[in-house]
Amino acid sequence: MKAAIEAVLVHGGVAHLARRLHRNRTLVLAYHNIVPHGEPVVGDRSLHLPQRQFAAQLDLLVELCDVIPLNSVLEHGGRGKRPRVAITFDDAYRGTVTVGVSELVRRGLPAAIFVVPAFVGGGAFWWDDLLPLVADDASDFRQRALDEFAGRDATIRAWGAARLQAPPLPRHAVPASETELREAVAQTGITLASHTWSHPNLTRLNREAVAAELTRPLEWLKHRFEDVIPWLAYPYGLASPMVGRAASEAGYRGAFRVSGGWLPKMDPDAFALPRLNIPAGVSSHGFALRLGGLLGR
Repeated sequence: MKAAIEAVLVHGGVAHLARRLHRNRTLVLAYHNIVPHGEPVVGDRSLHLPQRQFAAQLDLLVELCDVIPLNSVLEHGGRGKRPRVAITFDDAYRGTVTVGVSELVRRGLPAAIFVVPAFVGGGAFWWDDLLPLVADDASDFRQRALDEFAGRDATIRAWGAARLQAPPLPRHAVPASETELREAVAQTGITLASHTWSHPNLTRLNREAVAAELTRPLEWLKHRFEDVIPWLAYPYGLASPMVGRAASEAGYRGAFRVSGGWLPKMDPDAFALPRLNIPAGVSSHGFALRLGGLLGR
């Protein structure tokens, strides 16, 4: 039923009309990993989008929207005829940095990758290792991990180690190496930004710990790469007024949640900017409706 309704809305012209109404607005898309052709979808499956679906979404973006660099999202769009869209990726998964970037480059599209330096070239993230093992209790497990254990990978793993033994994940589902990041930013339009140093829940840390999590990644990135922009994606999409102030003090131009939809038309708070999360299960019609502001926030 859902698929049928989506198809009617798209082919009936509703999606086109909605995009016309959003033609002077800006949308920032939040992706995570891109799974290469023929490889399994593993981990937190909502975060791992098959390459074929990603390529189809990019083709739709080219057809329906103006894709802009992330650095341009706060600039006024003028009186364009189509919505403005920026593409971002959280976590710098290897699949994103390799086949995801190749799909972008093939179409000449810019994108920003938010990097967690503590995980570069390392093992899997806790949510990919552990959440699939507690499928019946995933929501409660995640909530406790974010609140009680502040989203800290090592602490969460220590808590779950006694009852959860995760098998190794394929290479595409773990963070990219420094060399792979360097190869990605050598491509025109690909930039790197910060996803904090170690991906904690910043709202559960004191001011000193938050400051360290925000300053270290920018220093690390700028020391190693040329195409680094001073933008932040909050881990888990969680922030607070204190965290926003700390991000401003650390030298960021702005910071993004992982939800919220379209940027406000007037004077958005640069340190509480929304994005539209694109889950792996979204259909092509569902994606087109999201580009018109009809689904998703």
